Amino acid sequence: MQLFITIMQLLCGLCLILVVLFQSGKSAGLSGSIGGVADSFLAKNKAKTADAKLARATKWIGGVFIVLTLALNVI
Repeated sequence: MQLFITIMQLLCGLCLILVVLFQSGKSAGLSGSIGGVADSFLAKNKAKTADAKLARATKWIGGVFIVLTLALNVI
């Protein structure tokens, strides 16, 4: 059981690294915030962008990683 959880944690860690590396930097959207009209349009559709999906995936994979780490500590 410990070997299975360790392998799952390794895969989860690799996925977490990849998801974080695929995200764009926080300063990437700085030049687009100068135009007010474009910014309000992008703010409405922000939840549908790839960056928002990657951020959501980061939270979920990070949570699974923490649970697997706690499970390994208990075993």
